[in-house]
This record gives sequence, structure tokens and C-alpha cells, in this order.
Amino acid sequence: MRHLHPIVAAMLVGGLACAAGPPVGTQANDVRVLSSNGVKAVLEAVLPDMEDAVGRPLSIEFSTAASLKDRIAGGEAFDVAILTPALVDELVAQQRISSDSRLTFARSGVGVGARAGAPEADVSSTDTLKTTLLAARSVAMTADGQSRRASERAFEQLGIADVVQSTILFLGPGEGPRAVAAGEAELVLTLVSEIVSVPGLQLLGPFPDEVQSYVSFTAGASSGTGDPAAAGALLRFLQSPAVSAAARANGMEIVHP
Repeated sequence: MRHLHPIVAAMLVGGLACAAGPPVGTQANDVRVLSSNGVKAVLEAVLPDMEDAVGRPLSIEFSTAASLKDRIAGGEAFDVAILTPALVDELVAQQRISSDSRLTFARSGVGVGARAGAPEADVSSTDTLKTTLLAARSVAMTADGQSRRASERAFEQLGIADVVQSTILFLGPGEGPRAVAAGEAELVLTLVSEIVSVPGLQLLGPFPDEVQSYVSFTAGASSGTGDPAAAGALLRFLQSPAVSAAARANGMEIVHP
């Protein structure tokens, strides 16, 4: 197993160190959002319109849903979180997220990415996906990302779980796509939404339906937010045509409430 990049490790340590409140540099007037990397490209695409709708600046931090959930459970301050449904439900049960604010708005399947300009290997069927994965010298995956579990289920279904272990590189949040774009790994398995937005990376395709798993994204307002109106405005904006268009442009599907 490959160790996390030192910069990524430092970021994780920094996140744990600020569990008592927002990080240094966040303005008091900002609406603080903790969001999964899976919707990063979507939120960045609509950020100016989203800030207009909310009426306040947004301070958004992206990481894996699992790591953000742990930080929220540990008491970190936030206004809105965008995680996976199960993790939001856990935080609702812990009274960290308001139960009546829960909103699932989009989902993404898992796909295969390669460096731009590399030969476009076929991943359109279970047979060709299996062949492509077995031929790869290295395959990057996020160590604690939701896509890891989906990919490992696919390995089991394809009957290659034991064979591919020697080629897997477990990396930190957001590092897999960038490693492939930089030529440090041959393939990346992650959410389609995390592949299509990375310069220097090409999407070979989503997993075939037979082995595909979808990761949904659910938003919720903090039970302790200092501005419920701003948090509510942000949640309403996530159902807007602008967000739906940005989600589709980044390989996602819309989930209607």
C-alpha cells in the first residue's frame, strides 16, 4: 500500500486540529460548507450564482465524505454538509444535522480514467473492463473514498480481486485523478464526476451496468448553524436548474426529491 502524499497528510492533520471550529482564514460572515469531492466540479461551476442566491460568501472545503463526517461528529463547526445519504443519516442521528433539512440531489457512477492522449482502452463490457484492469501496470484509488468500496465490489464480481491487489495505489482525497494526469499511475477508478473535470485526464467510460454502483449526494444543514436562512437558501439552490445543468455536464445524474 502506498503512503499518502506528505501534503495530503498535512492537510488531514490540519483538519483534525481545527475540530473546535472553522479553520484560520475563514471569515466570520462566510457560510461554511463541507463537501464531498464528488460534487466539487459542480459547486465550483455555480459558485457565483450560489453566493448570489445565499446572499453571503461561501467557504467550501472538499474532501472525502467519510473524513468530513468524522470531523463533523468530532464537533467541527459548519453550516451545510454535502456527503453520502448514509453518512448524513448518521449525523442526523447524532443531532449534528437537522433531519428536516436532508436533501438528496445528484448521484454519480464509478468510471475509469486514463491520461489524456493515452490509448483509449475499452471498458464498455465486463469482459473488456476485466481485460483492461488486468493489463494495467498501476491503478489509483482513493483510500477512504466511497468509490473504493464500489470498485472492490466490481473486482469481486469480475473475479479479479486477488489478482489486481498488487497494482492498486491507495492515495489521498483527490490525488488519484491528478496522479494519472501526471503520469504517476496508469488508470484511476473513481466517480465519473471526479474524472471529467481534471485537466490532462480522459474518461475511458463508466463501469458497465452489471458491475456499476452509484454514489448519491445528500446535503443537510447543521443543527447548530448560526444562519438557518442562509443554509436553507443554499439547500434550495441545490435543486435549481443551474445545479442540474452543471451536474449533468460533469457526468452526474439528477435525483429529484
